[in-house]
Amino acid sequence: MTNESDDTTAVGVDWDAQAAAFDDEPDHGLRDPRVRRAWADRLRDWLPVGPCDVLDLGCGTGSLSLLAAEQGHRVTGVDGSAAMIGLARAKLAGRDAVFLLGDAEAPPVGEQRFDVVLVRHVLWALPDAGRALRHWWQLLRPGGRLVLVEGVWGTVSPVGIPADRLTALLAPLTGQVRVDRLSGDAPLWGRDVQDERYAVVALAGPV
Repeated sequence: MTNESDDTTAVGVDWDAQAAAFDDEPDHGLRDPRVRRAWADRLRDWLPVGPCDVLDLGCGTGSLSLLAAEQGHRVTGVDGSAAMIGLARAKLAGRDAVFLLGDAEAPPVGEQRFDVVLVRHVLWALPDAGRALRHWWQLLRPGGRLVLVEGVWGTVSPVGIPADRLTALLAPLTGQVRVDRLSGDAPLWGRDVQDERYAVVALAGPV
């Protein structure tokens, strides 16, 4: 989760205090039908065709979790904010979804394994991105995939993780990595953006 202004980072943010207004950002709440459709189309491309188990780390208020559930997937969401988790549970009430309060870097899922680990705007803010990626990789079933939506936000004091650095961190884990550039896809963000935004899909063996 991140506020993508030029001078604000996610480090040290009180996400419980931010929860009530979090969905006001177009790409957070997905309230605009055009933005929602853009994310749904991207998610459909990134996730497997058939129903699968998706672990949404740093799930926030559950907007991507809801899209995944609407596409027939079973969702487990994890977030460190109790307020965010509460909103996600309400948003997906009646869906095949479970939300857990916990650390996205080391999610409290025990021995459970998943077909997809989905992480948006979380990795860049972690103290050891490589360690987080290695742990998330271990949560995948054979043939699973890691879907990371990241970027370098802002132009005055940019923060984030460039795509080339992220792909380098993934290189010891897999050679099957695809990078989708998202900066030019204005409907995803509800506006034109000038900074670097992208998604990485990394495959754990044949699919």
